[in-house]
Amino acid sequence: MKNPAPFLLSVLLFAPLTLGAQTTTPAPAQAAPAASSAPVQGLKSWFIRLVPRSTFLQDMTEDEKKVMQAHYVYWKDLFNKGVCVFGGPVLNPTGVYGVLAVRAATEDEARALAAGDPSVKAGINKIEVAEMKIAFLPKAHQE
Repeated sequence: MKNPAPFLLSVLLFAPLTLGAQTTTPAPAQAAPAASSAPVQGLKSWFIRLVPRSTFLQDMTEDEKKVMQAHYVYWKDLFNKGVCVFGGPVLNPTGVYGVLAVRAATEDEARALAAGDPSVKAGINKIEVAEMKIAFLPKAHQE
């Protein structure tokens, strides 16, 4: 595949369209706070990096595509609940990876959110987690 970006974007951005009405949203690893523009007391921001094998875009199987659709649904649900602040793929030519920012009280809670991702459970992605101070967001999303 010469330029995998269009394929990846279609998998990640249009997955809900291909899943149809039979899709069920996985339960998050913890109770999620309601979406709000006000800061939630006791929560910190955490940066999550999801790292697949370096050739993932070139040799993704049909089963892995299905898992990545579930991955999208999982994080979209957490975004809608205000737990995930932002996220998406990084189309690095040496190997694509995903980035997310989440709100959680502890690193363990942030890791539990990442570990609940279907792509992590399936062994497609490995996770890295670090505390993050988000400096720039639209006013409606500021801490």
